[in-house]
Order: sequence, then structure tokens, then C-alpha cells
Amino acid sequence: MLQVRRYTAGDCDDTIAIFLAAIREVASRDYSPVEIEAWAKVEDRAAWAERRASRPTFIAEHAGHPIGFSDLEPDGHLDMMFVHPAHQGIGVASLLLATVEDEARGQRIGRISTEASLTARPFFERRGFSVIARQSVEKRGQRLTNFRMEKFL
Repeated sequence: MLQVRRYTAGDCDDTIAIFLAAIREVASRDYSPVEIEAWAKVEDRAAWAERRASRPTFIAEHAGHPIGFSDLEPDGHLDMMFVHPAHQGIGVASLLLATVEDEARGQRIGRISTEASLTARPFFERRGFSVIARQSVEKRGQRLTNFRMEKFL
């Protein structure tokens, strides 16, 4: 059974592991090995933990184990949404997005924006997001394609 709860300080290492695994095992279908190597890094664990704790961050769990996470910044920006590769396709991202949308509505935020990877773009489009622009972002010397997207609530 899937459940969503708020992030706690003890979730730091689990969210890092989910982030790295999702990029290395799922996004690698759409990005080159050098792009994945540049993207899949967390160089400052303390900064990561501070960032997760600085905004509403949600943890998806299955049988009490974290398997995905997402967040919402005060301006309605969904910065991160990652699901562990072993738990893809069972509704984790959909549940996290619904939670983020509920949080936004509760904060009277009428628009959610995100930068979706090549891998994530179809997911967000199926859930009502529109592409604003294709962009090329720099990560540790590599240029990666992603999409600025938005959804009005």
C-alpha cells in the first residue's frame, strides 16, 4: 500500500539514493552516459538536507520504506520528483503529484511549474502540464535538454 507523508531529517539519505537511482537507471534511457554522470551527483549532503527541509517535501512509502519524493517551492515550482526504479509504474509519481497539487491549492497557488526531463515530460503532459519551452541546461560541463512546463490548478 502506498502512503505519502512529510519529509523528516531522517529521510535525507533515502531521498539521495532515490534521486541517484532514478537518474542512473531510468533517465539513462533518454540521456547519454556522460550526461548521466554529470547529473547524478550530490556533492553536499547538508545542502541537500537543508533544501528538502526548507519547503514542503513529500515522501512516498511502500510498506514503510521511502520509494519516491517530491516538493513544492513557495512560488508553485515543483523542483524535484523522483521515484525509485524498482517502483516505477505503480502510481507513485501520480500520488506525489496529487499531493503537491493539494498542497498548492491549500496555499492558494494557482499554477505549478517544473523543469521536466526528457524522461518525465510525457508523465507531466498526461497530467495536464503544458510545455512552455524546451531548454538546454548546464550540469557540470554537460548540456542537458529539459522542458519548462506549467499547469494551472
